[in-house]
Amino acid sequence: MPWRGGTVACAWADGAMCYTFGMDFDFVLRGATVFDGTGAKPFRADVGIVGERIAAVGDLSAVQGRAERKAEGLWLTPGFIDAHTHSDAFLLLEPYAPSKLLQGVTTEIGGQCGGSAAPRLNGARLPSDWESQTYPARPGREAHGPNWDTVADYRACLEAIRPATNVVLFAGHNTLRKGVMGDAPRAATADEVAEMVRRLEQALDEGVWGLSSGLVYLPGVHSRPEEVLALARACARKGGMYATHMRSEGDRLLESIDEVLALTRATGIHTQISHLKTSGRANWPKLPAALERIEGARAEGLWVHSDRYPYLSAGTDLDIVLPDWASAEGNSAILRNLDDPVTRQRIVAELDASGRDPESVMIGGTWAPETRECPGQTLAALMRQWACGFGEAVVRILRADRSRTGAFFFGMCEENLLGILARPWIMPGSDASLRAPWGPLGRDWPHPRAYGTHPRFFRLLTERLGVPPEEAIRRMTGLPAQAFGLPHRGTVCEGNYADLVLIDPEAWRDCADYAHPHRFAQGVDTVFVNGSPVLMGGQINPSAPRRGRFLERASSAAR
Repeated sequence: MPWRGGTVACAWADGAMCYTFGMDFDFVLRGATVFDGTGAKPFRADVGIVGERIAAVGDLSAVQGRAERKAEGLWLTPGFIDAHTHSDAFLLLEPYAPSKLLQGVTTEIGGQCGGSAAPRLNGARLPSDWESQTYPARPGREAHGPNWDTVADYRACLEAIRPATNVVLFAGHNTLRKGVMGDAPRAATADEVAEMVRRLEQALDEGVWGLSSGLVYLPGVHSRPEEVLALARACARKGGMYATHMRSEGDRLLESIDEVLALTRATGIHTQISHLKTSGRANWPKLPAALERIEGARAEGLWVHSDRYPYLSAGTDLDIVLPDWASAEGNSAILRNLDDPVTRQRIVAELDASGRDPESVMIGGTWAPETRECPGQTLAALMRQWACGFGEAVVRILRADRSRTGAFFFGMCEENLLGILARPWIMPGSDASLRAPWGPLGRDWPHPRAYGTHPRFFRLLTERLGVPPEEAIRRMTGLPAQAFGLPHRGTVCEGNYADLVLIDPEAWRDCADYAHPHRFAQGVDTVFVNGSPVLMGGQINPSAPRRGRFLERASSAAR
């Protein structure tokens, strides 16, 4: 039935606000093919926006919008939710998040893999790519390096720059641990665990969504399961979630899944297993058993989901290949070991004996003039160029970059990737920070997933797995909104926030690759975030207000 206009009062389901309007909507999107995020069949409709909300879905031919967009031939979907990102600090540098907006991403789930921008306690160092940047000045704080401490401080910084996208933040276990006990390579004492719990509870009170862990990274690799369990119990008591990069995604994959599921059973917490994968050829046959464990837990009623990026290489720091003893006490110890001639030769010898395939390691972002030629090249290619062995090549790069080198590790198979993506509880998570081809973030050499995860995820599901488009869209919108409990997002529904995307389905594809990582995805025409058209005609719209916000968790907002 056509919308007849008149004066209509819209009281949203959460009672947060009420609009009264007459004939005009702020925006009307006309004649789009609507994929509503529920998995239902698409339908043709107009969508009217008032303020930050979707005010009407249907035939709006009888009314006008203050601004309108003819959308025949375009798909209208909810804004995509990137379920696993690392954009926490970079949003303060590039608040338009262009690499994400041009994929259609309107909400990022940050603070992942145990590393979050906040709470930054006792001057604890953050990852080197965050530490090395210059951030906007704050009253009483200098404008170099991270200049916030608590989650409340970080939120104040974020609100001051007004990001274009929404942010959900988890508190990182590794970040908490560094703030309490530094990089100490040992189990935490009872008092240290209690202090981490206290700091986590403060972060939860200040708005973080839950706890994340990165148990393969320093210093979390030194934690015992009971330390993580204590933090998860505290998190669950306050209604928070748990997201985990498990202790192993390779040789001890099944044991790591068992640890996660035991924690979930013990606490009842909602759990997200980060970027589910089987790393290393010897571990590829473990996928059926891994999926059986997770799906068995879900059948029991445990709230467990997972995300995955649609690529066959992981991306992290090159120093993860170092022997455990050489990196056990953090970055300062790594640098001491690399600079000492005797210790350096021991590292080289152990790397040469490790059996790691140099063809499977590609260098990503580098920092020093001596390593400027390395990005996009495999270690095997550099070994040939430099006439040296594997260990010497690694040490040469890490010493020059002061252990800040990024790398891509090709250890996964396509069959398993497709087997994981086929599961209806898997959603896209880029595992990437936002990027831009310009400014301070344009000097890096990112994984192509930073620019291409969402269109690539959609194409693999629909073209390789035969998943209907409406189900693929649900996985990118309604599913993550449900899994993370995001209120009034993830579906095209009257009363929901107007996080919306218009897509040209024929043009929608990823363009970035390992040789050309700074290439925007194509095919996204328009993006609304909380009712603001921050992307129009495939271009950033600087005249539109940036209305992205730090999203509150269940204790502060209806869920």
